[in-house]
Amino acid sequence: MFQRAADIQGRTLTDFIVSNVLDIAKQVIMEHENMILTKQDQEVFVAAMLNPPEPSAKLRDAAQRYKQKMNV
Repeated sequence: MFQRAADIQGRTLTDFIVSNVLDIAKQVIMEHENMILTKQDQEVFVAAMLNPPEPSAKLRDAAQRYKQKMNV
């Protein structure tokens, strides 16, 4: 079946398989790396980006320790 399909497209079997597997690999990676958000998710994300919460005490302490270690 694969050879017949490759012949129909005028390709070698190897070229046919590699090309189609490459397309599938790209699709799998795209599906894994892209995030699909609902309208509500989008609104919550934008609100958090535009109005970030104040850093907690733990976060401020961690930033201070980082600055001391990195001599910033």
